[in-house]
Amino acid sequence: MDTHPDARTPSWRRAAFLAAATAALAAVLASAAVPRGAAAESCSTNAALGRPTQASSIQRGYPAADAVDDSGSTRWASEWVDDAWIEVDLGSVLDLCRVQLDWEAAYGRSFRIEASDDGTAWRTLRTVTDGTGGKQSLDVDGSGRYVRLVGTERGTSWGYSLWELRVYANPAGGAGGVRKPIQGGRGDLGPNVHVFDESMPANVVQSKLDEVFAAQEQDQFGAGRHQFLFKPGRYNVHAHVGFYTSVNGLGQNPADVVIAGGVSADAQWSGGNATQNFWRSVENLTIEPRTGEARWAVAQGAPFRRIQVKGDLNLAPSSYGWASGGFIADSRVTGTVRSYSQQQWLSRDSSFGGWDGSVWNMVFTGVEGAPPSHFPNPSHTVLERTLLVREKPYLYWDAAAGDFAVFAPALGTDRRGTTWAGGQTPGVSVSLRDFYVARPGMDATTINLALEQGLHLLLTPGLYHVDKPIRVNRAGTIVLGLGYATIVNDGGVAAMRVADVDGVRIAGILFDAGTTEAPVLLEIGPAASSADHSGNPISLHDVFFRVGGVVAGKVRDALVVNSNDVIIDHIWSWRADHGRGIGWDLNTARHGLVVNGDDVTAYGLFVEHYQRECTLWNGERGRVVFYQSELAYDAPNQAAWSDGNRPGFASYRVGDAVTQHRAWGVGVYSYNNVDPTIVTKSGFRAPDAPGVQFRNLVTVSLGGNGVIRHVINDLGNEASGVKTIPSYLAAFN
Repeated sequence: MDTHPDARTPSWRRAAFLAAATAALAAVLASAAVPRGAAAESCSTNAALGRPTQASSIQRGYPAADAVDDSGSTRWASEWVDDAWIEVDLGSVLDLCRVQLDWEAAYGRSFRIEASDDGTAWRTLRTVTDGTGGKQSLDVDGSGRYVRLVGTERGTSWGYSLWELRVYANPAGGAGGVRKPIQGGRGDLGPNVHVFDESMPANVVQSKLDEVFAAQEQDQFGAGRHQFLFKPGRYNVHAHVGFYTSVNGLGQNPADVVIAGGVSADAQWSGGNATQNFWRSVENLTIEPRTGEARWAVAQGAPFRRIQVKGDLNLAPSSYGWASGGFIADSRVTGTVRSYSQQQWLSRDSSFGGWDGSVWNMVFTGVEGAPPSHFPNPSHTVLERTLLVREKPYLYWDAAAGDFAVFAPALGTDRRGTTWAGGQTPGVSVSLRDFYVARPGMDATTINLALEQGLHLLLTPGLYHVDKPIRVNRAGTIVLGLGYATIVNDGGVAAMRVADVDGVRIAGILFDAGTTEAPVLLEIGPAASSADHSGNPISLHDVFFRVGGVVAGKVRDALVVNSNDVIIDHIWSWRADHGRGIGWDLNTARHGLVVNGDDVTAYGLFVEHYQRECTLWNGERGRVVFYQSELAYDAPNQAAWSDGNRPGFASYRVGDAVTQHRAWGVGVYSYNNVDPTIVTKSGFRAPDAPGVQFRNLVTVSLGGNGVIRHVINDLGNEASGVKTIPSYLAAFN
């Protein structure tokens, strides 16, 4: 049984963070929303709340963002020098009327309040030379998007430290003022969300399920998006789940909704081969299969979360054709899980009656009932406990309020089994009134206004074309998609950028690259992000990326993670190998995942077919549990697939300067269908440092299409030949 020998995040970052995270969670989520009633009274709206910040310097543990979080227990602190500043971006030019400073003991005796429209040309709004600390309320007259406090003389021997920096703006005026609030959502979630309750006749429910499946069973690259929501109760129906379809229970726990028939995915549409059963999900309910066995025969992008199966679970097609999944989390199967023809699978924090099967790479972390650890043949990588994770937020029906709400599970450490085995999952509820409920066709400008105002974001099923990035700047913001809500970036813009702030959660979204090359689809933190988020990390859950397939999409790097401490909980980043707009010079993309932040933890990385390294990891102390990747199929020749003098690009590369990195249960496959003679030197590439360690690696040449000379660096045997015989390596360092 393998464990996490590196469960030793530096003590200054881990000390008591669990208690702090639990206590802070409700406060952060609450502070992420501002009143949405009548227009603000004159000079009473704090435009700095939760906005992006930067500073000339910080002391460790006291970032600039803590000065705009409206918390009396967090603060910004500079280094111990006279010349220091802190700056906040208000998002647009506003008519400014007052600045309030809540000083810690380290106050400023002399300082200036400055404003700028562009962050370059600054105007002085107020000069103070006789500051005494405490709470200072300073009237100002001017406008600007950027406001900064510039310290020139300290009042103590320490630096400058602010509990809070508040910037107040008028509700209207020459610079545009604070905009009229956008209302939060409730009730109706649009035509593509199908809500059922127990009073509805079973034949009516079944008819709608069948109607949608008939439309979605083979619609791999279509525009249809559907979300089924079952209110608490028992339903005698069977849901066959096709493309871009999600089936969710609306209880607070899986036992609240029982499907006494089945919820299944199979592969009759493709001749019994489930290797293209993408983009579908089931979540937060109990399945009582009529046959005693549920079936979830899927490939990538098809999560199975918060499910109780009363019986067995089969992960292979009924024809026993191939399948290429997959991901289970926070689930209980009372019987046996049978993987059979599944090539690889990750099971996280679940409880099984038993497990039967192994092909190339079966990984278990925090799973009760996992098979014994053995590698290879059977290839079972077993981690006793999950070091650090947070479950995905989910929609539920709040019967007392008569409306929907979103439950945000708490951060957990040293996990094993489900979060709901002993009762309610730890976490907090957030009213739907605190969400902007977006409908397909809404633009980025409107969405950004809602986010700036302090609302969370719920994307209902459909396509969202954006001509500017969606900007998530406020700590604690939840962005939740239903029914594979899809964001398409137009004109070469980034689709979404997340600020370097605490506790943002992005879940259930498909990013689909547009035809003009963009620098990135999703960016987590700007370049050179440095804040410590160990107590309240940013987390990604079931977030998917597609380059090509619908159109000839183009992007340099699909997902870039610059922030520290991020948790990646299941992604599929895919440069398409089939569909429309496919070709070496058509759907172009360098990397599927780039990690620059430190202490990033990932569970379930599926990253495929990119034109350089699929995954490039530059941050320190990264941890990866399960990796699956196919190299680019369509490299035209060896010259195009070479990294200087090195044949090919490793799928998973750890940066040369990295000294600490851990990975468990990782696999890379080749299928060079344009030039089968292409050689890749190794599937993995990493510095040979004692702190860089991999366990249970596999490389495979599928049908002899392409050669992978080594598993990692110069270690491991060659994967080649028409018999598709894997090359295994138990350990690197």
